[in-house]
Amino acid sequence: MTETYIKNTTKTNTHLDASGIRGQLTYEDKVIEKIVGLALENIDGLLAVNGGFFSNLKGKLVNSDSVRDGVNVEVGKKQVAVDLDIIAEYQKHVPTIFKQIKEVVEQEVKKMTDLDVIEVNVNVTDIKTRAQYEADQVSLQDKMSDAAQATSQFTSKQVNNVKSSVNNGVDNMQTEPRVQ
Repeated sequence: MTETYIKNTTKTNTHLDASGIRGQLTYEDKVIEKIVGLALENIDGLLAVNGGFFSNLKGKLVNSDSVRDGVNVEVGKKQVAVDLDIIAEYQKHVPTIFKQIKEVVEQEVKKMTDLDVIEVNVNVTDIKTRAQYEADQVSLQDKMSDAAQATSQFTSKQVNNVKSSVNNGVDNMQTEPRVQ
């Protein structure tokens, strides 16, 4: 009886695969965004994928290495659309960078998910020389490190002041009798 039921279900239900187990595979947007972000790491002439100054600043402040900044996707059951904000390298051919981005995004998303990439939109938010880009990154990181170090030193000094005050208060309490 069970075999008949499975055979009948298989004929009428298209959601069953060869194993006879029902199920659905879905992807969160952030998963596809991460695949895209990682796939873009080695494209010549692409300095950064980001949402502009504030996303760079956020990355330095919270010490995150989010590859998803500047990557937005729309994920359906079978297809994906990708929107990117990039900083391109000065004197590199931007249409070639765009072509490489489309190719690598399509390959990696398809390879990992079997989803079809139907659209890749790239918005060039800035163009910099590699030296300018690296100087911007270092100077911002240095400023944030200096600010963090100064804050740490100030906090340590304040904690020591509080400890000293508490210890002085405890010493004064111990020298005076509690009951007179």
